[in-house]
Amino acid sequence: MVASLPLLQELLAIASLSGQAAEASAFLVAQMNSLGYRAQVGEAGNAVGIIEQPDAQGQITREGVLLGHIDTVPGDIPVRVEEGCLYGRGSVDAKGPLATFVMAGAQTRLPPGTRLIVVGAVEEEAATSKGARHIANCYRPDYCIIGEPSNWDAITLGYKGSIVFDYHFSQPTSHSAGPDKAVAEYAVSWWNAIHAYAASFNESRERVFDRLSPSLRQIETRSDGLNDSVFAQVGVRIPPDFDLNEVEAVIRRFAGEASLKVNGAVPAHQAERHTVLVRTFSAVLREHEVRLRFKVKTGTSDMNIVGPAWDCPIVAYGRGDSHLDHTPNEHLVIDEYRCAITILTQVLEQL
Repeated sequence: MVASLPLLQELLAIASLSGQAAEASAFLVAQMNSLGYRAQVGEAGNAVGIIEQPDAQGQITREGVLLGHIDTVPGDIPVRVEEGCLYGRGSVDAKGPLATFVMAGAQTRLPPGTRLIVVGAVEEEAATSKGARHIANCYRPDYCIIGEPSNWDAITLGYKGSIVFDYHFSQPTSHSAGPDKAVAEYAVSWWNAIHAYAASFNESRERVFDRLSPSLRQIETRSDGLNDSVFAQVGVRIPPDFDLNEVEAVIRRFAGEASLKVNGAVPAHQAERHTVLVRTFSAVLREHEVRLRFKVKTGTSDMNIVGPAWDCPIVAYGRGDSHLDHTPNEHLVIDEYRCAITILTQVLEQL
C-alpha cells in the first residue's frame, strides 16, 4: 500500500504547469493502479481512477466523482518537511486535496452498487479548464466533491464567476506636448470606468462574495516611432446574481474604439446547502466533536464548470489554507492532511 505522505511528496516533486502535466498524470495513474484503482490517462490528459463495487446483479446504481486538479501555477518551491509542514508548489492548490482523494478512495469500503471516480484534471489554472470541460460531458454523477483547500473541518459551497478582457488600442504616434491623448491614457480611462461601475454596483453589498470585483492585471505600451499601442488585461469576479453577458456588454461599451477580446469566462456557482452530501460531512465531523463550517470563495474552481453541467449535490473539500494559494510560502500541515483523509473516507462510506 502506498503511504499518503510519500505519494504527495513525489507528486509535488513533479512540475506540472498548466499544459505541461503529462508526467504528473502518468505518475498518478501508476500510483492509483497500485492502490487498487482501474486507472488511465484520459483523452484530455486527466488522470482518472475508478473503484467500484457492483451489487448482486452486477449493477452500479450510484456514482460519485472526486474532482481535483493536477496542474499548478508557476513558481518552484523546494519540496521539504519542516516543523510538521510539507512545502511545495501545489501542496495546497491543489495536489494536496487530490492526494487526499486518492488515498481516501483507496481505503473506502464501498457498499454494493457504487462506483467512485477520482480525477486529477488538467488546466484548471488556465482559462481553458480543459480537464473539467472534458469530463463534464463524460459523467452524470449522483454527487461530486471538488478538491480545493477549505481546511479539514469546512466545505466550500460556492465560487464567484470570472471574465477576463484583453484590451488593445493603437494610434499614430504624436508628440507628448500635443493635444492628443496618449494610448496609455485611453487604457487607464477604460479601467477607471470599469472601477467606477463596480463601485456603484457594490454600494449596498457588504459581502465580498456578492460584489463585482475588477482587477487590472496587466498594462503595457509600445511604439515603433510611427504607431503607439497599448495592451491591458482586466479580470472581473462576478457574484452569482449577476449575468456574464451584462458585464461583457457594459465593459465593451466603455472600451470605445479599442479592440476587446474575452480571454476566458465562467459563471458563478453556488451549491445547495441542504443536501445529503452536506449532511454527511456534518455528521462525520460531529463524530469528531467538530462543527462543520461553510465557506464561499471569491476565486473560481472546476465547480464553476461541472456544477451547472451536472446539477447534483456538490461541495469543495481539501486540507489547506487558501490564503497560501499561489504564494511562495505554500505549505500544508501534515497531521491535518492525514486527518482530512480520515474524514473523507468516513464521508464516502456513509454516502
